Amino acid sequence: MNELKNLIKGRLWLPEDPGFDEARTPWNLSVEQPVAAVVEAAGADDVAATVGYAALHGLTVTAQASGHGAVAAQDVILLRTHLMNDVEITGGVARAGAGARWGQVLSAAGPLGLTGIAGSSPVVSVTGYTLGGGLGWFSRKYGLASEHVLAADVVDAAGAPRRVTAESDPELFWALRGGGGDFAVVTRLEFALQPAPTLYGGRMTWPAERAAEVLAAFREVTAGAPDELTCWFGLLKFPGAPGLVTVDCTYLGAHPGELLRPFDAIGGAIGDTRTVLPFADLGTICDEPTDPTPSAGRAELLTGLDDAVAAVLLGESIEPLFSVQVRHLGGALTRPSGGAAGSVAEPYLVYMVGPAAPGTAERMDLLSKALMPHTSGRKPYTMLHGDDRAAAAFDAETLARLRDLKRARDPHGVIRANYPVLGTA
Repeated sequence: MNELKNLIKGRLWLPEDPGFDEARTPWNLSVEQPVAAVVEAAGADDVAATVGYAALHGLTVTAQASGHGAVAAQDVILLRTHLMNDVEITGGVARAGAGARWGQVLSAAGPLGLTGIAGSSPVVSVTGYTLGGGLGWFSRKYGLASEHVLAADVVDAAGAPRRVTAESDPELFWALRGGGGDFAVVTRLEFALQPAPTLYGGRMTWPAERAAEVLAAFREVTAGAPDELTCWFGLLKFPGAPGLVTVDCTYLGAHPGELLRPFDAIGGAIGDTRTVLPFADLGTICDEPTDPTPSAGRAELLTGLDDAVAAVLLGESIEPLFSVQVRHLGGALTRPSGGAAGSVAEPYLVYMVGPAAPGTAERMDLLSKALMPHTSGRKPYTMLHGDDRAAAAFDAETLARLRDLKRARDPHGVIRANYPVLGTA
């Protein structure tokens, strides 16, 4: 592949090169990626050159910015887009390069009284998150991040740069809004920001023995919460530390008034970080790791949060998992969407995270099985993990439409996402 080196301004790593192992390693350090080569793209021209080269030589390209949610990519050209990280905001519209991260967008948009539909981590890439739908803190108010995409600059499977809008290519535009990254390599996203002059949020923490009271209050608060309020319940257990129960919350406004009073009535709190926050500090609420780390995760969409579900969640220690989180959904997520991500009818989501170590998968299996009577079987695309298949993220009609588009636009499989749509039954 040394020929490819002459076609790009960025850098090419081959397996024999010093630094190759570091270049191919994703953010989740537990994921092995035995790729054939790594291209660190300096810009959109490098993306076009790489995809065109792959098309000519019968190769496959997979694109990653940060590598969050990566799965094993074997014998492909790994296209790193992290250097393409420019962010520009004009008139309420953000234009973000393929490598831009949510922290950059929030920092630029917040002082303007605007926000994007960001998730819990500031270091997740805007593009990968949005291509998978983008279920975030403000989705109850504004829907999925993918709903707000206005245009995308892409490189198609032949290596040709294109600008995709609802008018220029309605079918591809539909697929890019939540259907994953199988159909083109996105080099820049253009999306509408949403009004958000003030953000209130933070974390409340109690000892684990208060879990039943906290979960009862969580059920009460979320049963009537306005769309501006989002609460996530969490059970935490880290090695060598006592168990904790938390509630993370955001409110689009100066203060939620009496909406959180049921939590305030619970005694024994050992921490409370709630305050008015700059949008740039959104990631401090959950305080997730921002440096690469090994982990394993799983998500399930809940059809309800009744006493039976509460009994499963509180039945025994979550060890060896680090966290079991219940996110309140609903609100704008239930409305019809114009993109492939569709709507999210389920009112809650369970998200499990643990070490990349023996026992983690088995514990997640047990919890998922116990919750099965109360889960829909669907999963958000951005929360697929390991052996999950893309089919879990879509209904049958949407999946068939995505597969038809993949066959039409990329019949030779030049572009491959983490969870390829084509051939996943």
